[in-house]
Amino acid sequence: MALTFYWYPKCGTCRKAKKWLADRGISVREVHIVENPPSREELAQLYQKSGLPLKKFFNTSGMKYRELGMKDKVNTASEKELLDILASDGMLMKRPILTDGEKVVVGFKEEEYQKFFE
Repeated sequence: MALTFYWYPKCGTCRKAKKWLADRGISVREVHIVENPPSREELAQLYQKSGLPLKKFFNTSGMKYRELGMKDKVNTASEKELLDILASDGMLMKRPILTDGEKVVVGFKEEEYQKFFE
């Protein structure tokens, strides 16, 4: 199972997730979410396979999120608009994102990562 790990190296949560994976000998294909953000199509697939609401893909504590006034937009914009906005800037995405092509985990919680590998 090929794993893809979208992350931002300066992000503490991403570093914790990467360490969790490394401590268990789990290798991943690392993708820098800002330098190589997932395309709109990739985001749409990740979103659909995650089973999560699209707003869970936004980094709500990021400066970009606040600068763009996304707090209200995430509740009123269409799915298409939100995917376009997310695809426009990797800094808007909640990270890390871990996927094996079928399952998707957004953010890092040890329990969720544990479940992912069960």
